[in-house]
Amino acid sequence: MMAGCTTTHRTAQYNSYYRPPVSARTQMLAIDNVTPARPGSGAVFHTVKPGDTLWSISRIYNVDVKAIASENSIPDVGSIEKGHVIRIPSASAGSPEGAARPATATARKSRFIWPVRGTLASRFGDKVDKAINKGIDIRSFEGADVMASREGQVVYCDSCLKGFGQTVIIDHPDGFQTVYSYNSEILVKVGDEVRQRDRIARVGQTGRAREPMLHFEIRSNGEPVNPEKYLVK
Repeated sequence: MMAGCTTTHRTAQYNSYYRPPVSARTQMLAIDNVTPARPGSGAVFHTVKPGDTLWSISRIYNVDVKAIASENSIPDVGSIEKGHVIRIPSASAGSPEGAARPATATARKSRFIWPVRGTLASRFGDKVDKAINKGIDIRSFEGADVMASREGQVVYCDSCLKGFGQTVIIDHPDGFQTVYSYNSEILVKVGDEVRQRDRIARVGQTGRAREPMLHFEIRSNGEPVNPEKYLVK
């Protein structure tokens, strides 16, 4: 584990970013994980599902993440786990402003930049070690700066995902996540808010990488999409 990398989630929770049985956002909007509070309280209770983060929950209910953390006495925004019941202050269940939107609609508003300088080693859908690539692999040089492709909040920072090595996952406010793997060093921690082009890691050769490169994914509502259709040229 590199300095500055904080683990606050179980590995199984983050595997949902890679193999979600259904859309993560659909799970979060399911009626069985939203419980009304007492009449007139203006709050609801949200049961944490696989793939949930405090940041993504805050965007669903349009409630500040710090207000949710304060309401539930959560000292670390990355410390929620599956099955926890969280009180959402002043929320209106059933009509969240941050509800999932079709990827085609959000794509027009979402501008992602290439996270590292380099050349493509593998494209979306290619076979890599007998598995289908759910992102792209960008060949670069050891220690090259890895930049946040878009603004958001760091929700994962660890090397526990098998085959992916040192990995950073950033949650964006409209149902998108970006994944950055194979790093040699991680420069952020869970809970950090980053701006587009902020340095978050350095290119490495961890996980299944056989040469210095970055594995990069864009996920929309929990599902992998072709990054080349979203990246600004």
